[in-house]
Amino acid sequence: MNNVKLAENVYYVGAVDWNLRDFHGYTTPRGVTYNSYLIIDEKICLIDTVKAPFAQELLERISQIIDPAKIDYIITNHIEPDHSSALPMVMARAPQAKVLLTEHGRTGILKHYQQNYDFQVVKEGDVLDLGRNKLRFVPVPMLHWPDSMISYLTGEQILFSNDAFGQHISTTKRFDDENDINEVLYEAEKYYANILMPFGKMVVKAVDKLKELPIKIIAPSHGVVWRTHIPEIVSKYQEWGRGRAVSKVIIAYDSMWGSTERMARTILDGVAAAGVTGKLYKMSSADRSEVVRDMLEAGGILIGSSTLNNGMLPNMGALMTYLKGLRPSGKIGAAFGAYGWGGGAQASIEEMLKSAGIAVEQQGLALKWVPDAEELGKCFEFGREFAKKVLTRV
Repeated sequence: MNNVKLAENVYYVGAVDWNLRDFHGYTTPRGVTYNSYLIIDEKICLIDTVKAPFAQELLERISQIIDPAKIDYIITNHIEPDHSSALPMVMARAPQAKVLLTEHGRTGILKHYQQNYDFQVVKEGDVLDLGRNKLRFVPVPMLHWPDSMISYLTGEQILFSNDAFGQHISTTKRFDDENDINEVLYEAEKYYANILMPFGKMVVKAVDKLKELPIKIIAPSHGVVWRTHIPEIVSKYQEWGRGRAVSKVIIAYDSMWGSTERMARTILDGVAAAGVTGKLYKMSSADRSEVVRDMLEAGGILIGSSTLNNGMLPNMGALMTYLKGLRPSGKIGAAFGAYGWGGGAQASIEEMLKSAGIAVEQQGLALKWVPDAEELGKCFEFGREFAKKVLTRV
């Protein structure tokens, strides 16, 4: 097997899942990796495991370097099953290993696997002496689970960053500079938008903590390892965590008989006329996680739907529920759409926008049946006025 060396006596021993296309609702067209790292020192340390179906591959990779029975420590930075579900299989081969994790992590591992391993609970500032190197632990609760932490290897100056700085991308090349950096950054942005967006304040705090550490390598739990573009990805995380917005408006809609679609396209023309970049997505065919990636830095979000049973269309309801959980910051929004004998979609959308933390600063636009020329003019002005509001905020 191709075990990649990150530094002297530090190896990548994880697995690449080329075929996974859905990560609990987040589409992964480039697949996923489950990253695990092996440190060979006076003490042997494994950083995280992998998803259970890849446990044998993990053990085979480790076995090419050292007998798994010689592992002294297993660091569980995060208990989510894509990182930890191979732990029982690894512990069966290394029963004497001590498992280091946070208090929330210990509780979670006990509940997930009903095994009382030799746990060592760590907290902020704790250090594990491996011999030539030491591991420092930095708990980062709610980035993105209560148990989450990152680990820093002194000497080699490697940050094992858990889910932070990750991407869902499969490749035979393990490092950022060996891949198309534009693809890697695109997937890093999509990953942040769909997983870490709700935790922006914690992201900023975590990145501020890292400023104290000299870092040569960032080794996340998913995707490629950063060794060349570290300043760039750290800067991106600072911007995303602070809710940086640019002059861009995302229009997401669904249409029953085409009237809302005509409105959306005309509103887009109005946005463009104001000098603002606009993007249009029909949610019956668009990839929701891609749309959310595009929303990450947008200053404005316009949501359109025909009215169905006094509410919005199901595809729009799914998007709004998703946004409510992600709570994008620093954005304004508004609603629009067509209706027949009775409306209701726009009021529902506005309520959901507010519950997602998106400021509704413009009255929605609802038109009956098919928009005529005068009403299309109103759509154009609706888009232009909204775009002007975005320009005043970015």
